[in-house]
Amino acid sequence: MILISDYDPRWPERFEDLRRRLAPHVADLPVSIEHVGSTSVPGCAAKPIIDLDIVVSDAAVVSEVISRLAEQGYRHEGDLGVPGREAFQAPPASPVHHLYAVIAGSKPHLDHVLLRDYLRRRPDEVQRYSALKVALAQRFPADREGRVAYSAAKSALVEELVAKSYSRTTP
Repeated sequence: MILISDYDPRWPERFEDLRRRLAPHVADLPVSIEHVGSTSVPGCAAKPIIDLDIVVSDAAVVSEVISRLAEQGYRHEGDLGVPGREAFQAPPASPVHHLYAVIAGSKPHLDHVLLRDYLRRRPDEVQRYSALKVALAQRFPADREGRVAYSAAKSALVEELVAKSYSRTTP
């Protein structure tokens, strides 16, 4: 079974800890570090893994970010099928987290921050999304195939919520 936890008010603190660890390595670059994903939405059930976006000002900065993260033990995994989003595997000794580099204003960046911001304003949608995740997590094993099936099973709702996040700026 895939582990989905009720919202943990310590998740923002965990993000801040990770941000503080990353920031010195990219501080002189035109970037920001954002908390994204379900752990960034108060009240949302989630896998207890913090998602972070390093948001770069333009594509020319991405290769430098990749290089600097490699120096810190991150393994670049490419876009993992999402053009415009570079994924990284965290170093073994660091807290478990998902790290991405995205270009400011790109679709992957907007998908992350608009969905986060939309859900922060819509507790009804948070409840709906959380309920689906909990139900699906009970159906699938926590192995690679199970995680892929879990993601696929929730994709229709995620796509619906992302579309709403682009079209609505108020509840």
